Amino acid sequence: MTLLPVPNGELAAVVTYLEMTQPPTAGDSPLLRDCPLSLLRVEVPQPEHYRDLFRRIGARWLWFSRLILDDAHLAEIIQHPKVELYSVADEKGGEVGMLELDFRTAGECELAFVGLVSELAGQGHGRWLLAESVRLAWREGVDRVHVHTCSLDHPAALGAYRRAGFTPHKRAIERFPDPRLLGILPKDCAPQVPLLG
Repeated sequence: MTLLPVPNGELAAVVTYLEMTQPPTAGDSPLLRDCPLSLLRVEVPQPEHYRDLFRRIGARWLWFSRLILDDAHLAEIIQHPKVELYSVADEKGGEVGMLELDFRTAGECELAFVGLVSELAGQGHGRWLLAESVRLAWREGVDRVHVHTCSLDHPAALGAYRRAGFTPHKRAIERFPDPRLLGILPKDCAPQVPLLG
């Protein structure tokens, strides 16, 4: 066994890549109870609105990759005709989650970002959102749906993807500066990850 030191001020995560090469059959899909949430397509996502939603959902898990992009670069991604953004709305119309599907690679769909605000954890809504994600991803011309998660993500994420029918196919180690120390995210977010440096 080899232990590789991670300098103070940096983080390391194990990234697991998962894929699905055929749509789940009705028997493979989990039985879902009625869910009070709904998906709303965001036709022309605006960078500031996107960043706000991304931050509210992902700060606890140290999502920061989209927060460091300038408006032009972020808009180029989220407004691309082959990228679809959905807002998850609660019964009162409040935004409580997001789904981003990326069809820019021919024959594939990447679940780029899937998540709900932490207040909804443990209520079964994540299972509903993942089932909806898979349903929307599989369409004519798609032969592969894929996603990746990491060891800094919600502890249930990897198991949820596997239960939804995704198969892990490779791993990588990712190392990066702690976004809390760079001022990208508040220092008090992700309390489960010690802040060193």
